[in-house]
Amino acid sequence: MNDFQPRAHQLLPLRGFDRLTVGETFAIPSRTITEANFLAFQSVSLDNHPIHYDVEYCRRTGRKGLLAHGLQVLSFSAAGAGLFPHVIGDALIGFIEVSAKFLAPVYAGDTLYPRLTITELVRQTTTGIVRMRASIHNQDGVLVLDGTHAYLLRLDGPHAP
Repeated sequence: MNDFQPRAHQLLPLRGFDRLTVGETFAIPSRTITEANFLAFQSVSLDNHPIHYDVEYCRRTGRKGLLAHGLQVLSFSAAGAGLFPHVIGDALIGFIEVSAKFLAPVYAGDTLYPRLTITELVRQTTTGIVRMRASIHNQDGVLVLDGTHAYLLRLDGPHAP
């Protein structure tokens, strides 16, 4: 007898909007950023500023090495890299808003520790907005990015409790 159901194969138990809580935190796995990451991001972003790929330029301008692209650092806070999407399942309609402040430089060799924390839950008629603080610290405990994300979720359906 085959009782396997693909939709029942979940990493975590699903929770609907009404079972999320303000203050709940979702850590995202740490990553050490490398020059190879810089090169890959440069090819996608088309950002050709020498601060991201010319070591001599960086030295002349007083930097200790190649500087990470700001948007690349922001991408480390993507909810999809952590457990949040596995908690809400197919209730997610979309990522609807982002803002960020870049507070300290990120260099090749830095390890980044991203975290999302629910700061507000706005229930609407058929949807809900989850606002989160996005923070990224480096290996020295320095806050390098502080920002916000907002996600739109469905309130009805099999993903809700």
